[in-house]
Amino acid sequence: MPKEPYRIVRIINRFNLGGPTYNVTYLTRYLSPEFETLLVGGMKEESEASSDFILKENGITPVIVEEMRRSINPMNDIAAYKKLKKIIKDFKPHIVHTHAAKSGTLGRLAAFSCKVPITVHTFHGHVFHSYFGGVQTAVYKSIERYLAARTTALVALSEKQKHELSDIHHIAPADKFHIVPLGFDLERFWTNQEAKRKAFREKYLLADNEIAIGIIGRLVPVKNHHLFLRAFKQIEDKTQTKVKAFIIGDGELKEQLMDYCKELGLSYTSEPNLDPSSSVVFTSWIKEADVATAGVDIITLSSLNEGTPVSLIEAQAASRPIVSTQTGGIENVVIPNETALLSPVNDENSFADNMLKLCNDNTLRTNLSFKGKDFAMAKFHYSSLVKNMGDLYLKLLKDKHAGAN
Repeated sequence: MPKEPYRIVRIINRFNLGGPTYNVTYLTRYLSPEFETLLVGGMKEESEASSDFILKENGITPVIVEEMRRSINPMNDIAAYKKLKKIIKDFKPHIVHTHAAKSGTLGRLAAFSCKVPITVHTFHGHVFHSYFGGVQTAVYKSIERYLAARTTALVALSEKQKHELSDIHHIAPADKFHIVPLGFDLERFWTNQEAKRKAFREKYLLADNEIAIGIIGRLVPVKNHHLFLRAFKQIEDKTQTKVKAFIIGDGELKEQLMDYCKELGLSYTSEPNLDPSSSVVFTSWIKEADVATAGVDIITLSSLNEGTPVSLIEAQAASRPIVSTQTGGIENVVIPNETALLSPVNDENSFADNMLKLCNDNTLRTNLSFKGKDFAMAKFHYSSLVKNMGDLYLKLLKDKHAGAN
């Protein structure tokens, strides 16, 4: 008789549009027959784009714990904890693997209570700077240190993130961390690009000679769209090239960012009544990210803090040059000066200068596009993610078995 598969309960905060959702989806679907995975998640915020289509396309129906939400609410959190305990007791997993902060806390506490043999936690970014004040950040660090001490293995997405978590924030010793980069289905970002580019530029009324500069992500403070808009204003004032900015995404700051455009003297437009003369286009979320990357000429990121930004991985897969702030794990996601021009965090002039260089120099844009596709496919395809995580699970299971004998 074939050996029964190892059972895994995989828990994520919520299924919003972004890297963590793709991560847990591909791990749930593609891990070898040695593993059987139950995927559990909380509720996304109303302002966040739904990622239901990602799960449906991969044939996955997760268990939803409605009380597990991003915000702290003692009643909801206690109810979510109890539900997670019941799920774990019923499924009897060999491994509980949590992803991101809220589910990492509730899921691991539930796993510890149920005496699950192995617990694993992946940090998707972290909340230790650019999110909260000093006191709240100190509390979160204390919680993470307590949980890390009881967790079998910790996963970082990059060397830089591991260094920050271990050597700067002292969450756990370095030898407790394993580096497993995110993985994605990237083929669609370099196939049929001409048709996708034509469709995008026709929809948004872009002239052939206009340089489209895109920034993709949630409209929230940590993404620092205000810096992007200030830098774009500099570009518009300095270049003779026709340029247009695309803010692709949605979130709590949308109205504020529109008001900020007015303050800066930038005209803006949004659907359904697009004005082709406007400098800035608010597109909201675009489900077909590969169409967006094909349609723009430059992709930017202005964040104060990042883990592994999906938009930059997809940009390289689509052979698009990048301008980004040098934060978090960015240096492990791009090749500085070969696929991306990097600026210090919050340095408006440096960020604007890099954007201006790319707008004015067709050859530089082409050169920065050249290596992106091969680099992204080799490092961030989901097949690497699945193999690396499967190998880690088998090692932890082997070590656990050896320790029990």
